[in-house]
Amino acid sequence: MKNEDITTIELTFVNAFLVKVKEGYVLIDTGLAMHWEKLERELMSAGCLPDKLQVVIITHGDFDHAGNCAKLQEKYKCKIAMHKDDSLMVENGLFLKRKARTLSARVFSFIRILFRRKFTFNKFKPDIYLTEGQNLNKYGFNATVVHIPGHTIGSIGILTNDGNFFAGDTFTNNRKPDIANYIENPMELENSIARLKKMNIKTIYPGHGKPFEMEQIARKL
Repeated sequence: MKNEDITTIELTFVNAFLVKVKEGYVLIDTGLAMHWEKLERELMSAGCLPDKLQVVIITHGDFDHAGNCAKLQEKYKCKIAMHKDDSLMVENGLFLKRKARTLSARVFSFIRILFRRKFTFNKFKPDIYLTEGQNLNKYGFNATVVHIPGHTIGSIGILTNDGNFFAGDTFTNNRKPDIANYIENPMELENSIARLKKMNIKTIYPGHGKPFEMEQIARKL
């Protein structure tokens, strides 16, 4: 897969990634529900909708990544895939208690509480549950699922055969490459990152911020 096959859809402070694959596209994450119009417009412009979207992969169950799944299911019959351990977050609206690691994360948590109506999304039931090591070739996507708990228990990353890694919120790059700002389980996050350091990862595509090279952060971990 070439980098030009990956389109970043910037939805204010969160990224969705549209990946051109054999016979269509794969969408990774969907942004906030309030950004539905922009997401739909971008997908239509790319020729992805109404019927070229092979699967929608959600890296974890947070509202800013799963916010438009229900609309994609209802309007375009898209199949939504994620790890089962985060399914309660999207089926029941469960919000996990996590430690905010940075000052900016604590500020955003306060903003989310103040403007919580803007951060709601329609609940949905995933169509597909992804598991550790699962190959995605059936969707024309030469990539593998990597289960990386820590930010959430069901967080996953997607590693392509040529070293591109879609990291969800396990890594961020708002000002500089860093690990997750919100942590559910510090030990699991540490173990997940230790595993990732041993993998053939070249470029990281984070849920927040610009892509960066693995070597930029590997020496800091």
